[in-house]
Amino acid sequence: MSKTKIFLTLTGYQLTWIACVFGEKNFDQPLFGIYLGTLYFVLYFYFNKNKFKFLKISLSISIPGYFFDSLMVYYSIYEFNVSLIIGVLPAWMLILWLSFSTLFDEILTIFKKYKIIGIILSSFLAPLTYYAGEPIGIISISNIWLFFSIMIIFWVLLMIYYLFFVLKED
Repeated sequence: MSKTKIFLTLTGYQLTWIACVFGEKNFDQPLFGIYLGTLYFVLYFYFNKNKFKFLKISLSISIPGYFFDSLMVYYSIYEFNVSLIIGVLPAWMLILWLSFSTLFDEILTIFKKYKIIGIILSSFLAPLTYYAGEPIGIISISNIWLFFSIMIIFWVLLMIYYLFFVLKED
């Protein structure tokens, strides 16, 4: 994978995250993240050489992730402080998960050779990313210990699933 594609993919996802979170909290524009994220995802898909493989990876990551977030909110582990909710999650959460899944297409494949490192990194980086939403005011966490315990378990399992099952099918 070229450095340019890595940069564009990381930038596209990060801009989507910023547009979703800060569009909601700072600019009172909850749809901004949806628009930007959809544009990013469509462009990523359009320029992707193996569309079927990408869709498989994207759905394999975003469906369990979206379901997990829905359960966490449903059981009041955390809640989103947003204006536009569909079901139990912010309207932009679906496109955020789809945009996040682009990282798994080619960038995170580096962990195919370094599985333990990938699992360890996901176990603390992903929960910390969610936790960063609390000082911003986008989420409220009801029980910090339960939050981190469940988050760590989920992210370890998601990375194991990705590394040992999703990537294995390539």
